Amino acid sequence: MTSTLEIALFPCLSDNYGLLIHDPESGETAAIDTPEAAKIEAACAERGWTLTQIWNTHHHPDHVGGNLSLKQAHGLSITGPDQIEGRIPGLDKGVSGGDVFSFGAHEVQVIFTPGHTVDHIIYYVPAASAAFVGDTIFALGCGRLFEGSPEDMFGSMAAIAELPDETKLYCAHEYTLSNARFAVTVEPDNQALLDYVKYAKELREQGKPTVPTCVAAEKAANPFMRAASAKRLGEIRAAKDNF
Repeated sequence: MTSTLEIALFPCLSDNYGLLIHDPESGETAAIDTPEAAKIEAACAERGWTLTQIWNTHHHPDHVGGNLSLKQAHGLSITGPDQIEGRIPGLDKGVSGGDVFSFGAHEVQVIFTPGHTVDHIIYYVPAASAAFVGDTIFALGCGRLFEGSPEDMFGSMAAIAELPDETKLYCAHEYTLSNARFAVTVEPDNQALLDYVKYAKELREQGKPTVPTCVAAEKAANPFMRAASAKRLGEIRAAKDNF
């Protein structure tokens, strides 16, 4: 059966994406992270949606910056990682890997994906074939290891790889062409990667986002998801940091 869930993606700040998921049956609308409150408000108003929830992936300011103003305006509920107290402004419901909660009649699965931060989580909504991945994975890239280790990120890449191939990955930033320039130095003969880069360039030339990507595409082309070991992932990440 085709899902009735609707997802909206729109640019925020300099290179972030705002994300909304809406369930027309219950009227519930969740913002995944809050990079820019005014843009989130405008996206809801444009669609006639009422914001009822926030799902935070991690505590960085470009992901929680709108939490308190949106909560004050709407009296909504904020869900986010609960491993470290005080990190998520306005947190109402702390969750961690393995937790499941409801969005209307739909299941949301929480997956623990440390690496970018030690407590990063992502939200997988099977009914929408969608995962909201924050800064864990990007199209052709992964998040910088600010707090976690290569071993952490290697495990997180493996967890995402276990999702169905068709799962759409809603990353939080438009980093694809920058990531592509590095990725081709790691696997210059990977035809899947070269095709991916060509398509991404065409999208950006048309002013279109390269997000969402999908699990299958990243397994074929993303050097961080294709790393054979945590040691190799760490080497690639260090090279990217200095690229």
